[in-house]
Amino acid sequence: MNTQQIFDFITSRRSMGRLLSPAPTHTQVRDAVKIALTAPDHKMLRPYRFVVLENQALDDLGLALYQALLDKGETDQTALDKAKMLPKRAPMIITCVTDYKNHPKVPKFEQLLSAGAGVQNLLLALEAQGFASVWRSGDLMNEVAVKNFFNLNEQNDVVGFIYVGTKGAELPERKPINVDDFVSFQG
Repeated sequence: MNTQQIFDFITSRRSMGRLLSPAPTHTQVRDAVKIALTAPDHKMLRPYRFVVLENQALDDLGLALYQALLDKGETDQTALDKAKMLPKRAPMIITCVTDYKNHPKVPKFEQLLSAGAGVQNLLLALEAQGFASVWRSGDLMNEVAVKNFFNLNEQNDVVGFIYVGTKGAELPERKPINVDDFVSFQG
């Protein structure tokens, strides 16, 4: 692959909201996580990990989201039921959670940035294997019920839910980006 092909591949990755089966195999997920773990990581702390949810685990996450919304005071049954069904929008969710380390030279924010870079690498590795994905978050992801579901203490966080599967539709091409709006050169 030449440089332009690599650039084209990276810029062609799009978030896909409609995801169908099949999802990646466990071997394909491990391959993608191996790529994720090559992200910048000051002092090689590995300040994040991935939790793969399929089948019943998706329903269990839905119950945790339901409980989180209930804990926030929601009483509308339609909203509660919607929260419960959120994980069913894909056959697999790969959740990135932090595993912060105490280190005098690597502050927490830097470890969070490393986790985000790891997720980007994961998205590209999944795309390279022919799968589509979308990185989802939301106001429930770090509520107590959800953190408990992932066995997180209050110092750690859910970075995002990576919904993964096979494309359910084709998206229009991405509009061109004027790079000059986002970069300046000094010196």
